[in-house]
This record gives sequence, C-alpha cells and structure tokens, in this order.
Amino acid sequence: MYAIVEIAGQQFKVEGGKSIFVHRLDAEEGTEIKFDQVLLIEEDGNITVGEPTVKDAYVEVKVLDHVRGDKVIVFKKKRKKGYRVKNGHRQNFTQVEILSINGKTVPKKVSVKKETGIAEEAVE
Repeated sequence: MYAIVEIAGQQFKVEGGKSIFVHRLDAEEGTEIKFDQVLLIEEDGNITVGEPTVKDAYVEVKVLDHVRGDKVIVFKKKRKKGYRVKNGHRQNFTQVEILSINGKTVPKKVSVKKETGIAEEAVE
C-alpha cells in the first residue's frame, strides 16, 4: 500500500513504516501530524485517484528529527570582466516516519540476515 501526498508544496510517494525528508515543518520532534492532501492511494492493486484530493483520506506521520542538507555551492562568473560571486546554501529538512495511511498501520519490514557459512547452489 502506498499513497502520493502533498507536503509543504511538494508531492511525495509514501509507504507505511518508511521515513522521508521534507522541507522544514513547524512541529516539535516526537509529535504526530496528519496530512489530508492525499492525491492518490494504491491498495492491493486498486488505485484511487483524487479530484484533486481523495475524500476523507489522510496520512499520519511522526516527526523524527530536524536536520540540514548538504551544502550547495552557487558560483557566478563573467569572463574578462572581473566578476566572481561565490555563495553557499544549506536547506533545512524535517525527517518524518509514516505511521499509517487512512488509519491502516503497515508493519515495519524487518530485514533478516542470512548466515554466510551456508552456500546454496543453483541446479541447472
């Protein structure tokens, strides 16, 4: 199950149990937020597209952390004119974890590590 939701003016594909980075939200760490701008929901092969949003649909998220992105260097230059300007920028992000889509919680996928001592051979 996944959904496409609009958060802070951008569209994100969200799945239960995953975490994404969105533009800085005005919320404290640990708080839970509902987003109701759901544009599309896919559940068991059934796709529901909103006009422009899906009625009575929402996505619940939990704010994990506020972080800053990598520095982006903006360098401008005009040849033979002696004009050079160097600026840097770091974007502020909020890391959120998707708890549920439409109130249906999706369990986290647990990765199981296999032992490396056992080798399986393919039979042709």
